[in-house]
Amino acid sequence: MEALWIAVAFGFGLLTRVLGLPPLVGYLAAGFMLNGLGQQGGQLLDHVAHSGVLLLLFGVGLKLRWKSVIRPEVWGGGLLHLAVIGALLGAALHYLVELSLNMALLLGASLGFSSTVLAAKVLEQKRELRAFHGRVAIGILIIQDLVAVGLLSFSGTSTPSPLVLLLTLLPLLRWPVQRLLDLVGHDELLILYGLLLALVMGGLGFEYLGLSSELGALLLGALLAGHSKAHELSDALWGLKEAFLVGFFLQIGLAGWPTLESLGFALLLVLLLPTKAALFFFILIVFRLRARSSFLVGLTLASYSEFALIVAQLMVKSGTLSPSWLVLLAIAIALSFLVAAPLNRLAHSLYERFESRLLPFELAQRHPDEQPISLGRAHILILGMGRTGSAAYDFLHRRHAERVVGLDSDLGKVEMHLHQGRRVLYADAEDPGFWHTLKLVEIKAVILTMPDAEAKLIATKQLRRRGFSGLIGTTSDYPDEAQTIAAAGADMTFMSFDEAGAGLAEHVWHAIYDDVIKVEREHV
Repeated sequence: MEALWIAVAFGFGLLTRVLGLPPLVGYLAAGFMLNGLGQQGGQLLDHVAHSGVLLLLFGVGLKLRWKSVIRPEVWGGGLLHLAVIGALLGAALHYLVELSLNMALLLGASLGFSSTVLAAKVLEQKRELRAFHGRVAIGILIIQDLVAVGLLSFSGTSTPSPLVLLLTLLPLLRWPVQRLLDLVGHDELLILYGLLLALVMGGLGFEYLGLSSELGALLLGALLAGHSKAHELSDALWGLKEAFLVGFFLQIGLAGWPTLESLGFALLLVLLLPTKAALFFFILIVFRLRARSSFLVGLTLASYSEFALIVAQLMVKSGTLSPSWLVLLAIAIALSFLVAAPLNRLAHSLYERFESRLLPFELAQRHPDEQPISLGRAHILILGMGRTGSAAYDFLHRRHAERVVGLDSDLGKVEMHLHQGRRVLYADAEDPGFWHTLKLVEIKAVILTMPDAEAKLIATKQLRRRGFSGLIGTTSDYPDEAQTIAAAGADMTFMSFDEAGAGLAEHVWHAIYDDVIKVEREHV
């Protein structure tokens, strides 16, 4: 049976990838196909799927910044959206389906939640977890998770243990957890330590306290956020997480085959997704976010959450809800994934198309993180201040001093570079509004070292569209990506690994032959 799951998931995943869609869409389709063939999930798939979700949220926690969660646009926007969407959907369910008011409001609120798995997966794939809109979206999801625990307790479906008060001591674990990370090295112990934190301490530990295991995995990851080895730990767990998450998407598809009636109601719920996204957009506009950031957050959160299935399952057990609702909600969640995944992949292109219609909604007063920036007297601009960008900055700074400036969408990286004495500013190169306000008169060359190929492509197009005639140099991991970026207007593209090899060879050459030449000259 497991062999069939793997074969079908691979086949559908490959097909959707060829069609230009995210593979997870194929995994969902594979789940429905397996269900149609009479297959059922079972305990093994449940464990695999749950482990994948916990590892994903643990990875999100590794990149979390708590300052982004306590901001007004996060907790205020998240709670306001839940209140409005929950009230509207709850009232509709109460009058149309004749559920009791309490149960209707509970189910309506659960439909107001967005899928943490899908949003985190999409943001991670686009490497936007630390971009401004990514931080806002993840922050809102954390607020939703906290509210979810409260809703379950209020409804009487789950009562947290009195030991939940031990969570107040969680910050005290930060030092020993980080110290152990220093000791485990770089091999299999690193992976085992990540599994211990995500699945055992975060997952089982929080379940023992009567809390969400997903929230536990995220919080345990957050204890390591900012550690020098957090990125390495995330990379080490990446393969396991990706493989296990296939089980999660298969599980959604295997939940049940819909009747025409349930399919029709599920499609109706999917048609409400634009309303859900639009509400996020207008609420965040009120909190002074720019149209682009509000649009991207709304699109990221335009899905239904697996939490709705949990609530429905508990209501079915209590006899207050028909079992057919489980299939209906599973179909609605799966369809919301099928719609949201490809749309999020095209998010930046979609914003460019609708930018002229969305900009008039912006408030005159901007959020502090979205103020226009000035490049000063810089002649060379570096976009993406990771390892490659930092190396390029240091090389050029030794020759041009104040004439070099770096930009990055990760506020943590910006703060680190400022502390180390580099002139680095916070900005998102994929933001069309950023290019509208950027003055490029003094800039003679732009170096693109962002990790995402789409980001480099968008930046190249924006530079040429704004009339920049200077030099554009980029890095690339694959030849086809390099060709696409060059066709968009880049003057030179360098293959990252090729250049690393050439640079290493150059250093070795100088180390060997400079000394030889020096000795020969001394003898002469």
